[in-house]
Order: sequence, then structure tokens, then C-alpha cells
Amino acid sequence: MNGAAADPACVIAGGGPAGVMLGLLLARAGVPVTVLEKHADFLRDFRGDTIHPSTLEVLNELGILEEFLKLPHHEAPELIGWIGDIRSPMADFRHLPVRCGFIAFMPQWDFLTFLCEKARAYPGFDLRMSTQAVSLIDENGRVAGVRARGPRGEYEIRAGLTIACDGRHSTLVPAAGLTPRGFGAPMDVLWFKISKRDGENREPGGRFDAGRIFILIDRGDHYQCGYVIAKDGFEAVKSKGIEAFRAEVARLAGLEDARVAADLKSFADTSLLSVAVNRLEKWWRPGFLAIGDAAHAMSPVGGVGINLAIQDAVAAANRLAAPLLAGGADDADLAAVEARRLLPARLTQWAQVQIQNRIIRPALGDAAPSKPPLFFRLLARFAFLRRLPGRLVGMGVRPEHVRTGEAAGP
Repeated sequence: MNGAAADPACVIAGGGPAGVMLGLLLARAGVPVTVLEKHADFLRDFRGDTIHPSTLEVLNELGILEEFLKLPHHEAPELIGWIGDIRSPMADFRHLPVRCGFIAFMPQWDFLTFLCEKARAYPGFDLRMSTQAVSLIDENGRVAGVRARGPRGEYEIRAGLTIACDGRHSTLVPAAGLTPRGFGAPMDVLWFKISKRDGENREPGGRFDAGRIFILIDRGDHYQCGYVIAKDGFEAVKSKGIEAFRAEVARLAGLEDARVAADLKSFADTSLLSVAVNRLEKWWRPGFLAIGDAAHAMSPVGGVGINLAIQDAVAAANRLAAPLLAGGADDADLAAVEARRLLPARLTQWAQVQIQNRIIRPALGDAAPSKPPLFFRLLARFAFLRRLPGRLVGMGVRPEHVRTGEAAGP
């Protein structure tokens, strides 16, 4: 436990990108913090593996970017779409005012392991794996910590501030009496792996083709593939049989039937992401704050969810580190974090919903061969126009910068 106090100033539920980054930033500033992660490790497939320029810039500000970039990863300076057989560049990151003008594709478990290694250098950082926050300690209307379940059974962790970073299926958010507002989603995504041949390289991107949307991401030793389906349409896909599904994947991916068949033996080789877009109307109550997907579940459009969550973590650390060091964060501090991050969440979700309704929904229902819409044709023709989606996807709305100092280092 790195010598962390029995009763930390802050307990964080969830060891995903938001939780681990926030734990690192608070511990770096000298705040005793305990992070709870319900799994025994970070090895789970098909999590968000895109690390955008805004996140890379945070790593640069922390002085750990160069070491991070030594880890195996794939760099994409632009995003490419295929409309039928027409290649259409959609977003260019090379002109952003940051150190890294590209998206880094890296397994999330490598990213989280790296952050944890850096956080463990600070004596106030306490990461407890195989430990889940199961309920809140409520005293006179104020949250005073959590009840956790771990290898040694159930026990209490009392803290001045409890932060929910436990994702879109948060246990603590409903326990705090907070309810999200849903905005709907027309699709779900089937994720799966396809093996990669030596020397084979494919651009990461998406294909729109005759009622089908297919995503392919080069992960070094394999391709991570996403097959977009209509909302709640998995049973309809399965009813056609695995052979029909494999044939469709082979056609969309441009890969040999035999290779697809070897990797997709059954639908058990796929993982279904039920897409949801929702947002809490209020992110906090006395002694409690929700950030990341626990506060605003994002669509996979643009792959911005992980990076928006990390921006939340940076903003939270910037505002909360000093009061936590001084004895505790009050309601005004928690409200300030929400106020700071509510606009980026709203605008990002608004853009995602527009893309879902105006592009994805019609594309899934169109049986005719797809033709590039005017907007995509303009992006393909005028390179300078691709800087705008590059800015929105790569940096987001109101990018955050590390303002916390370093109280104790390696």
C-alpha cells in the first residue's frame, strides 16, 4: 500500500483511466489517496485503446511522455474513412498545438500499468486490486467513505471525499441518489480480433458500405475490429449464423475467408458493446463526486471517451488537491469541478448524437452502396478543413492542463 494512511483524504472507486490518472495526480501533489479496482488485473479486451493528443500532452506536462512512447504503440496522424471503395481522410492531427500530433493506439492495460507504476513512486498512493466499492457510508446526509469488498472480506474505508470513476455501470452513482439522463443510441458494436500477417500494415479507420459500418484498428500483432449493428440487433445477426457473419467480415475487411474463419469460430469470439449516451444532471453531493463515464457515458464515435475522462481527472485534481491537503473539499469545490467539465461533456455528446442520428442511423438502414456525403467530399478535397475535426477529436472542448505541483517524487 506504499505506506498510505488507513483513512485517506480521498477514496476513488474504479481503476480505469480517470481513476488511475486522478490517483496519480493527487498522490503527486501529496494527497493520501486510495484507488479501488474490482478486477485482479487490467487485462480486459476491447476497452478504449485510443490515446489522443490531449492525453499525450498531459503525459508531457507530467514529464513522463518520452518513457511512455517507448512502449509498443501505433501512431495515427489522421483518421481515414472508407465510403464504399472511396478513401476519405476525415481528421488531421498534425497541426495541433501539442507535442504529439497523432493518436496513439495502445492496449489500455499497458497504459494503466504505466500510470500505476508512476503513481506508486509517491507514498500517498494506495492501489487495491480485487477490491470493489459496494456501497457508500452516509452520515447525516454527507458521504464519509465506502464499504468495500476485497480479498480480506468486507470493510470500511473512511475518507473526506469519495470519487466515483467506476464507469457507465457505476455502483456508487445510484447509491448516491444520482440519476443519469439518457440521449439514446441507434447502434451497438461487436468487437473481435483478427490475426495479422508479418509485414502487413493497414490504416486505422472505418468503412461505410451498403448498410454496414466496419472499424479496423491495427494493434501490432492483430487487428481489433468493430462491426456496428442496429441497436439491440445482436440476435438478428446471430440468427443468420456464424458463416454469414464471417463472410460479411471478410468482405468488409478485405481479408481472406480462411483467416477470418480461424479467428471467428463462433459468436463467443465477439464482445458486444451496448452503446449508451447519458449524463448526470448533477455530478456531486456532499462528500461525493462522479467523473468520467460514471458522470457521462459516451458513444464510441471518435473514440473520445477515455480522453474526456482523463480531462475530468486533471480538472478534478487541479481544483481539489489544495483543499484536500488543507483538510477537505467542500460543496463549492465539487460544484466547481462539475461546472468546469459540464460544457465539454454536453458539447461532445451533442456532436456524437448528431453523428449517430445523421450519419450512422441512415448508414445502417441504407441497402444501396454508400456514396460520400458532401461534407466528406469537402474534407477529402480540402486538407485545411480536416484540421477542424482533428481539433475536436484530438483536443476536445476546453482541454485541461496540469496545475498541481509535485510534493514528493521518485
